[in-house]
Amino acid sequence: MDKTTSGWINGFIGVVIFSGSLPATRTAVLQFDPVFLTVARAAIAGLLALLLVLAFREKRPARTDLVPLAIVALGVVVGFPLLTALALQHVTSAHSMVFIGLLPLATAIFGVIRGGERPRPAFWLFSLAGSAAVAGFALMQGLSAGTGGAAGAFASSTGDLLMLAAIVVCGLGYAEGAHLSRRLGGWQVISWALILSLPAMIVLAIVSMPASFSGIAPPAWTGLAYVSSFSMLIGFVFWYRGLSQGGIAAVSQLQLLQPFLGLALAAWLLHEPVTWTMLAVTLAVIACVAGARRFAR
Repeated sequence: MDKTTSGWINGFIGVVIFSGSLPATRTAVLQFDPVFLTVARAAIAGLLALLLVLAFREKRPARTDLVPLAIVALGVVVGFPLLTALALQHVTSAHSMVFIGLLPLATAIFGVIRGGERPRPAFWLFSLAGSAAVAGFALMQGLSAGTGGAAGAFASSTGDLLMLAAIVVCGLGYAEGAHLSRRLGGWQVISWALILSLPAMIVLAIVSMPASFSGIAPPAWTGLAYVSSFSMLIGFVFWYRGLSQGGIAAVSQLQLLQPFLGLALAAWLLHEPVTWTMLAVTLAVIACVAGARRFAR
């Protein structure tokens, strides 16, 4: 098997793993506090990453790499998990999948800023069209929720804003991580980012720990285990390996499949309703992202 084919396979496995993140978070956040869930998953993943780095005797990153690693940690270790956990208290994981369709675009925009590239005007047209599709969807959901009262409309709007913020910080973390992986290597970036945040995550996990775990049902524990091991670490091992083997620009297109896979998992595992509106907007966003990617250079 050549490296290109291996890269596509590894990238696809990574996307499949990431697709289960929001349904697993939705399951866990029903019984765990969002803050505890965020720091606990980061602490568990950080301990696993520490074992991984020690096992392979990886060289420590240089001092100049600490700030970029901190940006990665703030984006994908803390920011995205916390914001999505908070959002999923207000919206379903199926609803949130529409916003995940913007993640490749957000990553591309920060890649442009980080790399100083000058994309063609068509790139920005697709970018605006995708953003308009998501904004229109959020507005329609808010209006429909208003039939149930102002509280429902406010909850939906809050969830939408939290998801948009999550996409922004995650896009920044992905772009910075991709840039840094050229020096450190793919899986090493997420491992060192987790290790860098590990001391604070352990302290916060202890502080925010619930008084008792006796009432926590098995599905919540399963969700915590999944997001701690697969979403925070194992998925990145396959994802960054795929990017390095098959090329960042090419393999990153696989991320466009994530909303579809996530919607399927939400419907299958959580029995959440997947409306035609969600599917239509997801298709529109993915089309806009694909067009933006095409004209990014």
